[in-house]
Amino acid sequence: MTKLVIFHNPRCSKSRQTLALIAEQGSDPEIVEYLKTPPSLPELKHALSLLGMAPQDVLRKGEEEYKALNLKEFNGSSDELIAIMCAHPKLIERPIVIHGEQACLGRPPENVLEIL
Repeated sequence: MTKLVIFHNPRCSKSRQTLALIAEQGSDPEIVEYLKTPPSLPELKHALSLLGMAPQDVLRKGEEEYKALNLKEFNGSSDELIAIMCAHPKLIERPIVIHGEQACLGRPPENVLEIL
């Protein structure tokens, strides 16, 4: 059976909706509450690779940390930005769902149907 993982924030309505949709499809994912257990740099790099996205594509620009860290002016490397996102997981858009070697961003939640 292919591993199914959701980087989940239970306080986020889209994350809860995505998790409910996964359950409706009969799947039982590994739930990673990424605010409690942030991904490592290699884990987030792998997720981004599967998503086909750059770190900036999953960066939550409305978060206080984004402003406090002056990320609008960030001009470092992708690895440096990923490290910042791992250190400040609120900056990571959610939910990210990984199913084997496929991934999607659950915005909208129905995106997850493409990889189940």
